[in-house]
Amino acid sequence: MTHVRIKLQPDDQPDYVVLRITDPLIAKCSVLHFEDAGTAILSDEEVLALRAYLLKGGFVTVDDYWGTAAWNQWAEEIGRVLPPSEYPIFDIPVDHAIMHTLYDVKEVEQVSNIRFWIQTNGGVSERGSDSPHVNFRGIADQNGRLMVVMTHNTDIPDTWEREGESKEYFDKFSPNGYAIGVNTVLYALTH
Repeated sequence: MTHVRIKLQPDDQPDYVVLRITDPLIAKCSVLHFEDAGTAILSDEEVLALRAYLLKGGFVTVDDYWGTAAWNQWAEEIGRVLPPSEYPIFDIPVDHAIMHTLYDVKEVEQVSNIRFWIQTNGGVSERGSDSPHVNFRGIADQNGRLMVVMTHNTDIPDTWEREGESKEYFDKFSPNGYAIGVNTVLYALTH
């Protein structure tokens, strides 16, 4: 459902690339995705490379990191990249353009990975009382353009990845999850 040329693997599955932050090829990437960023420890060289990428118009999404320790670790690392005194982290409000780029998203819901959801009979807080709600946060440049979008205490990409595993899970989480994902990519490509 896209006109973007997608490189496919021999089994007709989309090919993807994992790059080091310091790889010059990231300059050709419109969007970078960090998964489980609550474990990130960036080298000084990575800090400089990521800052340059973001300030030249790059965009980073961060997802699937849970609890206070993971948030603190990521906030410290991204704070080295974009000092909070100059680029503060803020809660993205419901009326922000990213919430309405194509779909009208009213909330970013808490979504656990499918295994946790099945094992807990529908539980969505993977760290219990240490992940009671979703944090949908951003970091903007001096002109207000979001450079970093962070969905903490949720696993939005699981809503796209699990279509064939559970109709109930898919029906419950995917409509809103796809809306957030599509809005985020469209925002990144147009701002």
